[in-house]
Amino acid sequence: MTPAQFRQAALALPDVVEGEHQGHPDFRTGGRVFATLHPDGLWGMVKLPPGEQASLTQAQPGVFVPANGAWGRAGCTNVLLAKASLGVVKDALTQAWHAAMLPRPGR
Repeated sequence: MTPAQFRQAALALPDVVEGEHQGHPDFRTGGRVFATLHPDGLWGMVKLPPGEQASLTQAQPGVFVPANGAWGRAGCTNVLLAKASLGVVKDALTQAWHAAMLPRPGR
């Protein structure tokens, strides 16, 4: 998978806009970031619910890796693009997109 394929898959989801977050592309729905591309072009990130993150990182440990620290505990999951298949990443992006659309607790 390439960064261009990751971008295209993210933007193919309904109501997604590309923005910028800390100097690199991000993808948002309803103003909430659900995916990013790292500046190095080697990694993407999808923000998944913890259970989905655990499933993906166990099923494909060389492809999906929790981000370090609190970001990882919050569901941010790095994707090594060169090892990722388009279908699996599309599924992960869709899960992240759905999670971003859920109401926030206490709101």
